[in-house]
Amino acid sequence: MLVHPNFDPIAISLGPLAIRWYGLMYLIGFAVAYFLGRYRIRQGRSGRMTVQILDDLLFFGVLGVVLGGRLGYVLFYKPGYYLEHPLEAFAIWHGGMAFHGGFLGVLLAMWYLSRKHALRWLETADFLAPLAPLALAAGRLGNFINGELYGRVTDAAWGMVFASPGAGPLPRHPSQLYQFALEGVALFAILWLYTARPRPVGAASALFLIGYGAFRFAAEFFREPDDFLGFLALGLSMGQWLSLPMVVAGAFLIAWAYRRV
Repeated sequence: MLVHPNFDPIAISLGPLAIRWYGLMYLIGFAVAYFLGRYRIRQGRSGRMTVQILDDLLFFGVLGVVLGGRLGYVLFYKPGYYLEHPLEAFAIWHGGMAFHGGFLGVLLAMWYLSRKHALRWLETADFLAPLAPLALAAGRLGNFINGELYGRVTDAAWGMVFASPGAGPLPRHPSQLYQFALEGVALFAILWLYTARPRPVGAASALFLIGYGAFRFAAEFFREPDDFLGFLALGLSMGQWLSLPMVVAGAFLIAWAYRRV
């Protein structure tokens, strides 16, 4: 049995200014995606994408992730609470972000930038697809450092006791690390290798949808569902229900992409 290190959530404290590990992980994730994007542009593996477009994509992508992630959490997970406490929806520093909401925010940002730079929307999505997983991995490390989104109770040798409220004294799956490995590292390796040679427009985006949706669906079997939601229909979690449409959409998109070749 392992014990979570119970890290201090504040990485750097400068008087009244506190930089939290979670925010720092987001910053690292965006930086990694940005420099990977520049590398692909230099290698000529980015189609019509340029550094200028990448700069715009970074700025609007950050807005999409933060605003979409927060709005998704408010709407998907705690609509009743925030309806009663609307001002709390702006208190991002209290935590509460949803990947699927952030994903929709990034889709909106890509649509805007594609129109602005006269690109096909799927061209922009295909460029971003292999860059995103390591940014997601950084976010999962932030979850682990905070001791949040821990897993279900387990008797596995690597089970970990979390000091977080609600975790209790029993060992749990370190599901944040499972998601780091699957949605982050494994998905990055798959997409990076897959896009090493030219693929039909839309194929990389489709593979991201299928890969993320499948990995997230699997990891949710080890993750403790939110206590205010519990399990939904068919014994699935909210994360699983939100991931299923991604897999279905990805399957249709990859079939469409290869049919057009």
